[in-house]
Amino acid sequence: MKKLFAFALCLTLGLTYSYAQDQEGKVQLKEAVEKTVAAGPVMEFTSTEVDYGNIIQESDPFRFFDFTNTGTAPLVIKHAKGSCGCTVPTYPKEPILPGESAQIKVRYDTKRVGPFTKTVTLTTNEGVEKRILRIKGKVAAKPAEPEAVPAAAPNILNGSGGK
Repeated sequence: MKKLFAFALCLTLGLTYSYAQDQEGKVQLKEAVEKTVAAGPVMEFTSTEVDYGNIIQESDPFRFFDFTNTGTAPLVIKHAKGSCGCTVPTYPKEPILPGESAQIKVRYDTKRVGPFTKTVTLTTNEGVEKRILRIKGKVAAKPAEPEAVPAAAPNILNGSGGK
């Protein structure tokens, strides 16, 4: 009976020690991954969504997304793509050094009337696979222009009409 009790005690202690080592290894692995991600470029946006609000047809089509590279390595934007042809992003082609700020310029086709929600997908050398930026708003139809008064309307009073 003593042998069985000693065996069970040794087994319990061995498993407890093994589990503690495994948990410590997981914590160390997690910290190493976090340090690796933080060691590279990090794109930090002021906001990832821009609201055009209620605008009139053919008004200013441009909006900007401001960001800073808060990482420790140069940030390279490899590609930026709008969700449709009406949303066209422009982005810096040169690397953004750590601590520097830049902008993504987005043009939406404001000739299209109605509400809209569009996205811009960024591919970078950052640890995050893809970044999604959103634009939204509502375009109202341009008010109709009043009809012009004819330039040479006949006038009976000055004798230019009726003959």
